Amino acid sequence: MALSQTAGMDSRPAAPNLSQKFYFAAWRWHFYAGLYVIPFLIMLALTGLGMMYISVFDGRDGEYVAVPVGETVQPIELQTQAAVDAIPGATLIEWIGPKADDRAAVVRVAVEGGNRMVAVDPYTTEVVESWDRRAGWYDFLSDIHGTLLIGDTGDRLIEIAAGLAIVLVLTGLYLWWPRGDWTSAFVPRLAAKGRALWKSLHAVIGVYISLILVVFLVSGLSWAGIWGERFVQAWSTFPAQKWDAVPLSDNTHAGHMNHGAMKDVPWALEQTPMPESGSDAGITGLPEGTVATADSIYALGRALGYQGRFRIVFPRDDAGVFTLNQDSMSNDSACPTCDRTVHVDQFTGKILADVQFSDYSLAGKSMAVGIAFHEGDMGLWNIVLNTVFCLSVIFVCVSGVVMWLKRRPTRAGRLAAPPVPQDLPFWKGAVLIGLFASLAFPLVGLTLLAVLALDVLILSNLPRLKRVVS
Repeated sequence: MALSQTAGMDSRPAAPNLSQKFYFAAWRWHFYAGLYVIPFLIMLALTGLGMMYISVFDGRDGEYVAVPVGETVQPIELQTQAAVDAIPGATLIEWIGPKADDRAAVVRVAVEGGNRMVAVDPYTTEVVESWDRRAGWYDFLSDIHGTLLIGDTGDRLIEIAAGLAIVLVLTGLYLWWPRGDWTSAFVPRLAAKGRALWKSLHAVIGVYISLILVVFLVSGLSWAGIWGERFVQAWSTFPAQKWDAVPLSDNTHAGHMNHGAMKDVPWALEQTPMPESGSDAGITGLPEGTVATADSIYALGRALGYQGRFRIVFPRDDAGVFTLNQDSMSNDSACPTCDRTVHVDQFTGKILADVQFSDYSLAGKSMAVGIAFHEGDMGLWNIVLNTVFCLSVIFVCVSGVVMWLKRRPTRAGRLAAPPVPQDLPFWKGAVLIGLFASLAFPLVGLTLLAVLALDVLILSNLPRLKRVVS
């Protein structure tokens, strides 16, 4: 009798050790974060791919509108006047140079209710076409990508998903971390079958895209309503005192130069006040006695070294300035380190500010490169890499769902989440991770508190409901 009891005791599965308990805890975090994040990551990958390829083949501001190459380029004054005359009640805002000799110039004008873009043949000043700035497929996908078409609510939901996705990456890397066989950690086990094959592909592809995913999440969060516009606002402010006694406006670069939801200003300058015209400040720009016009400002841009496509933003009032701008965020070039913004006094022609990539803070430089990389603006290699990355993100999301369905018992009537460890190993470390996520991403912190309150106040008192989500 004693022998049989001993044998029965020896046949029981060994109690999980501390490492196994921690693994199950991380797996549980990974599972629940994935439930929320997966639909958003798939949406972001699909809309991001669509936006990138629309930008590549059709452009964002009419940069691919074709025109016959003529003999003489007409003055910019005539090009912009033709655009203004073509749109009743229009006010001139911006001239955008052609990307090539056989492309149209594009003029942005303000009309009641928004902006219109007007493509003008630079050789004949004939208006080729015009369209509402916010009416294209790119903008439609951008609205889904940023707000789910439901405004601030969608923005907040996506921001929560992006923050939780970083938690997903951290827990995923822990679950992937090799425990003996390093080969299988980097090479998928294609000979495996069923759930084991899906798990291997999920883990290996996931680790290869993890660093890029974090770059995409952080650069994408720069557009988010809480983290981007408020939490990191100080990072997107160029120190205006560098402009040496130049009078400053109450208007910021973002307010003056952006149009619609698109960001057309280098991230490092968004919250910096615009300089004002009407003083003796600045350094020599236009030759003495030269009147500041669209054409003289264009000539100044070429003299300063602007190559290819760049923009001229016009003064809105007597305090406004001419602005020469070229940056990769606006699809002007494939070189984020070549960004340059120059402000010119409309009365004196003096240069009030000349901001280049080298002037940005470390955060500004990181975001300038990160956003250009995020949008696929840095050339063919960037487009190919982003395509492979987005498809990989979709696969990792789908494979995660497939693994869950294969593990979930038939007719379980519940989520079949990973089991709860018998205790919480390293619970202090978990608290620190949660605290870090809460401080870095405020909406993630509020979400974690909401989930905790739901568990303590509702699920604990409703056993059947608790079973469904367990």
